[in-house]
Amino acid sequence: MKCRLEYPLQAPPIGGWRAVADGVCWLRLPLPFALDHVNAWLLKDHQAWTLVDAGVALPPSRAAWELLITNVLSDRPLHRIVITHFHPDHYGLASWFQQRFGAKVCITRPEQDAAASLYACSDEQAGKRIDELFADHGLEAERRARLVARGNFYRPLLAGVASVDEYLTDGSELQIGDRRWKVIIGRGHSPEQACLYCEDEDWLISGDQILPGISSNISVRPEQPDGDPLAGYLDSLARLRRLPADVLVLPSHGNAFRGLHERIAALERHHKARLDRLRSACSETPLSAAETLPILFRRQLDSYALFFAMGEAIAHLHRLWHTGELSRSRDTQGVYRFAPA
Repeated sequence: MKCRLEYPLQAPPIGGWRAVADGVCWLRLPLPFALDHVNAWLLKDHQAWTLVDAGVALPPSRAAWELLITNVLSDRPLHRIVITHFHPDHYGLASWFQQRFGAKVCITRPEQDAAASLYACSDEQAGKRIDELFADHGLEAERRARLVARGNFYRPLLAGVASVDEYLTDGSELQIGDRRWKVIIGRGHSPEQACLYCEDEDWLISGDQILPGISSNISVRPEQPDGDPLAGYLDSLARLRRLPADVLVLPSHGNAFRGLHERIAALERHHKARLDRLRSACSETPLSAAETLPILFRRQLDSYALFFAMGEAIAHLHRLWHTGELSRSRDTQGVYRFAPA
């Protein structure tokens, strides 16, 4: 997936911030994962601030925010939060900010519905849904049990479910200070992720839809076991290609960059290569998603990585199934296997 990108801005340290343009602050919040940070964007909104994404609701992130509130938010209040999508590193502290500052929350309806639904799941319900999906796709019982034991690992990462003041839709606009930001919906990584494009400045706040160094996880989820999220993701890449090639991309992970079209082409090549590998492997013998993991991932997978890897393997197989290139049928054990149609 390597491509030539330009990185014109210096990233802030984790837990810190950096002013990158008039009225724009780049915040970098800590995460307790292999991916150790999430970027948030603070936009001057006349006599207040609008925040894009909130960070995860864990003590290190709260501690970082206390310093940022003292050092960055001291001169003007936070009156609005835009949440790009429901994942906890973006949504986690939204309700905390809402309660603390009375800030309005803006998000797309499908993302809010996903957050509310997953937050309400009991550990037993969440574990059962994962167990059923991954059993259908051939993951052995011992490895499923380790995932089930995690229960609802989403809920502890949220301060609560925020109340929504404005639902964002594709093509709608937000006036933030003197700048207008157009909402561009991205699908595949999450239901309807809100990217924000400022045409006057040629800036794109891309959320997780476009990242410079890694590919966003594209997974079939338990709530849509027959879904085809990769189709939505590839279509979203094609739509984002309509933006200018030299747009400054402000992503949720990694560094701000220029080279949008090159990055899109690299991501398309990445997913095509995965589809090609699966198409070839399934032509030799019918395979379950679990059996394709060594084909797609050349490293050892711990429980955290296994969850995302299984979802991604199913998503790529489903893309070939939905296009009619592979068939899907259950074997005598009730496991889905994929073979040439």
